[in-house]
Amino acid sequence: MNVGALALFAFVSSITPGPNNVMLWASGINYGFRRTLPHMIGVTFGFLTLLLATALGLGALFQRVSWLSPTLRILGSAYLLYLAYRIFNAGRVQQHTSARPMSFVEAAAFQYVNPKAWVMGITAVGSFLVPDQNLLVSAGLLGLIFSAVNLPCVATWAAAGSAVGRLLTDDRRRQVVNAVLAMLLVGTVYLINV
Repeated sequence: MNVGALALFAFVSSITPGPNNVMLWASGINYGFRRTLPHMIGVTFGFLTLLLATALGLGALFQRVSWLSPTLRILGSAYLLYLAYRIFNAGRVQQHTSARPMSFVEAAAFQYVNPKAWVMGITAVGSFLVPDQNLLVSAGLLGLIFSAVNLPCVATWAAAGSAVGRLLTDDRRRQVVNAVLAMLLVGTVYLINV
């Protein structure tokens, strides 16, 4: 396994914008870094389980069963629209203490309907899994390296959102930023389905 190339792939795919990073940024803005920790850890853990499941054969199932991919795209799109709605309505400073960020379980489960996560997982398994090694060892190493790179990347987005959130003490500004983030998720849904 080319560890350097895998780490670089994990970094680029984890740090670039996508549904997880937009939601983590929005959560950092609206709830702060500390309250976003379960969301961050859920993203990394959920992706790890998706990556391992893909390495152990789930990816091949998608290639064999033609209706799974479009179904996943529809479910993922619907959930992203729901999350865009939640972000759009998270704008009031007074709501800040009563609303809640995405939980660990929600964030982990979201990875299974996140199209970017599937593309990352299938690409990582197809490109970096060593076929002549023990599958469990190779998949475990793949997951360990990806998780070690992914967590700091998602934490960067949450920290950046938290920093921006401290500047947004005005309801109007917070609502504008949340509207932009919600539209980015809607744009993602559009791009997924074009």
